[in-house]
Amino acid sequence: MTDPSLASDLLTQWKGDLASWAIRDEILAQAEEKPWIHPVAMFTVDDEIPDSHSHRVAREAVPSGGSVLDVGSGGGRASMALVPPAGTLMAVDHQQGMLDAFAEAATRRGVHHLEFLGDWQAIADEVHEADVVVCHHVAYNVGEIGPFLKALDVHAQRRVVLELPTRHPMSNMNSLWKRFWDLDRPTRPTADQLGDIARALGFDAHVDIWEDETWGKRVEMPQEERVRFARIRLCLTEDRDADVAAALIEESDQAPREVATVWWDVQR
Repeated sequence: MTDPSLASDLLTQWKGDLASWAIRDEILAQAEEKPWIHPVAMFTVDDEIPDSHSHRVAREAVPSGGSVLDVGSGGGRASMALVPPAGTLMAVDHQQGMLDAFAEAATRRGVHHLEFLGDWQAIADEVHEADVVVCHHVAYNVGEIGPFLKALDVHAQRRVVLELPTRHPMSNMNSLWKRFWDLDRPTRPTADQLGDIARALGFDAHVDIWEDETWGKRVEMPQEERVRFARIRLCLTEDRDADVAAALIEESDQAPREVATVWWDVQR
């Protein structure tokens, strides 16, 4: 049952928690490159995708030859894993390079595919409905999460499946921000908050917690590239690469990441 008052409070909390991740202007001014990077190389999809709880939850709702809409698709890991039974894949992403990688992966699998360039809420009206809508590792980038979730639900004929870390994905760099900038970074919002929001909006949302043992191992990438991306996200200059490399080794956390699958069946 929809609870407008509770939903309003939870949505305000979510937006405020995300805003607390903003990087101070004086730090941004020292950065050589914008820290909000999503390199295509980190989101490409291999021919073999390890199965996961999120994949299974989505797959059981896809009919043979059915359709899947992948919002914030990247290279398409969330949807490619559903082929078969899916026969049509659609992708929405704001980076053309991601959509190109998605199209290439879909072509390799011999599946019909469509791509839509733009931010989800800006172009949602242009995108077709699908049996299942998947949205992996996007929610923490969305301040206005209420309309975002509603648009996912409207486009799904059977089920909506989101995947996200139980904590903000940049939380794993909090110790590095403390080390290099003496900053204490936030820890909220969380996946549990997202589940509460979805239920307050009237969706029968489930929150399943599991450990993703593939995290950090999905894409082969030279160590120097990993160092470079970490350094950029930390707003450090190129001459700090050696310091960042040493810090990554010293503070490396090889434990599986705790992940949440937030999902609900469409009720219309």
